[in-house]
Amino acid sequence: MQEITIQRQEDGMRLDQYLKRYFSAAENGFLFKMLRKKNITLNGKRAEGAARLREGDIIRCFFSEETFAKMRGSRSEDRPAHDARPAPLHMLPVLYEDEDVIFLNKPAGVLSQKAASSDISVNEYLISYLQSKGAVTHDSLRTFRPAVCHRLDRNTTGVIAAGKTAAGARTLSALLRGRQLQKIYLAVVAGEIRAPQTVKGYLHKNEKENLVEILSEVKGKKEDFVPIETRYEPLMSRDGLTLLAVDLITGKTHQIRAHLASIGHPVLGDHKYGNPEMNRKLHAGRYQQLHAWRLKFPEEMTELPALAGRCIEAPVPHNFKLQP
Repeated sequence: MQEITIQRQEDGMRLDQYLKRYFSAAENGFLFKMLRKKNITLNGKRAEGAARLREGDIIRCFFSEETFAKMRGSRSEDRPAHDARPAPLHMLPVLYEDEDVIFLNKPAGVLSQKAASSDISVNEYLISYLQSKGAVTHDSLRTFRPAVCHRLDRNTTGVIAAGKTAAGARTLSALLRGRQLQKIYLAVVAGEIRAPQTVKGYLHKNEKENLVEILSEVKGKKEDFVPIETRYEPLMSRDGLTLLAVDLITGKTHQIRAHLASIGHPVLGDHKYGNPEMNRKLHAGRYQQLHAWRLKFPEEMTELPALAGRCIEAPVPHNFKLQP
């Protein structure tokens, strides 16, 4: 008989999900059979796969050590990409951290998540950072791997949220899906804007070119067009530019950049949707001046109560032509 004790970062995981990750070489049918026959128990009792785990729970496995070792397996993807290399903290400063969640200030040029196996993304920096603190181990990463809960474009800077535990990741993801988090961006755009406005449209994605277009009405198959809504407020204007605070009502691929460009106010430095002549004239540099500035939480929260009413803010990059 083997015993497994559930750790803090695994709190909140489903039992079946945990078992699939822990016994990476086992087939689903085998695991469900072991649960049904009480060869795998939770806290001394028969359990359903849908049961939620809590820190300190005991899973007991009543099969041979040989079977136990065989079912655990050894998958290369379970191993962290850079076990021995600490995260360069100057690149991704920590804005807020507790036992369940962490918020980082993502610089331009860094991917939120891998696009190819050789990429180094925020997730790899996060794992390395947590390893350097002893918060995760090679073994714990097999069952739960801390990761970002949303994405920022490679060349967008600012607040990015990640779950350090299963409970933290689940709650953050639910808040983001339910649009309960207010996401405020800063953008330096072409033209002088005098009044706040809410603009709506339909986003159509070109997967092959990794581009989107914004239309005022659906033209084609309805399922190919996603309704979007963007609210912005001018903070200051100077020399033909405006600094906007952008409230992202819907969060879709390239939404802010493409939506603002579609109404004649492209983001400075945007080389995909922007104005090349303006970018050259103003020496905009390699990266668009778009910054995930603030992430505001609801005033009342049952889960993660320490975040209730909190505003996580990332300092504005020095290269912004206009500063708030």
